[in-house]
Amino acid sequence: MATTTPSKDRGRPDVGRSLVSGARAARSTIALKMLMAVSGILFILFVLVHMYGNLQAFAGHDAYNEYAEHLRAIGEPMLPHGAMLWIVRVVLVLALAVHVYSAVVLWRRARRARTVRYVVKKHTGATFASRMMRWGGVTILLFLVWHLLNFTIGKVNVTGGATNDPYNLLVDSFSTWWLTLIYLAAMAMLGAHLHHGAWSAAQTLGLTNNARARTNAKGLGLILALIITVGFSLVPIFVLAGVISK
Repeated sequence: MATTTPSKDRGRPDVGRSLVSGARAARSTIALKMLMAVSGILFILFVLVHMYGNLQAFAGHDAYNEYAEHLRAIGEPMLPHGAMLWIVRVVLVLALAVHVYSAVVLWRRARRARTVRYVVKKHTGATFASRMMRWGGVTILLFLVWHLLNFTIGKVNVTGGATNDPYNLLVDSFSTWWLTLIYLAAMAMLGAHLHHGAWSAAQTLGLTNNARARTNAKGLGLILALIITVGFSLVPIFVLAGVISK
């Protein structure tokens, strides 16, 4: 008469529950990575448009201020003056909250999953950008707060001058050497963040399934990082050098 060997997991409901919770955690992790990728792409698009606007400073006082006013007039007459700009700001703030929340949760999960702490940390194959993602993100977040206070919300003129003229505020700000150095350091951090972030987003979205796709994704991340870092750095450097002036 044939006999069956009882399963080791039979009568152990905790095993089934742990498998279910593990599957849920995996799905949640994927969802968080997707949210980070989508919100990150949204920020890349915004940063490119913002960089284009900053470069209008090379065209002079009137061209830069006309561009700034044009941003406030988008959507008229269907929307009140400046309404579309505030809609964009709200969307960006929500995207930032999603991006930061997802990053923090994923970092905590990775830390909990690391049961063994190595005495010696080896960065095998890791790029500088990938190692700087966490602290680079914190640095960019702190800089963003100051940037908004400087040019958007508070409009702080560190020279004590007027704040009601966008072009003059920009020139006054970047004529201050220490403020320009902070700005350039933040742009370097942003470039490093984008370099690795673009690659991570492509990986999350399934765009790195073969060697050629991975090479293209890494190349795109590097190109984006260089364009944005250099593009944002030009104006403060040329202001400090006296090329862009009042």
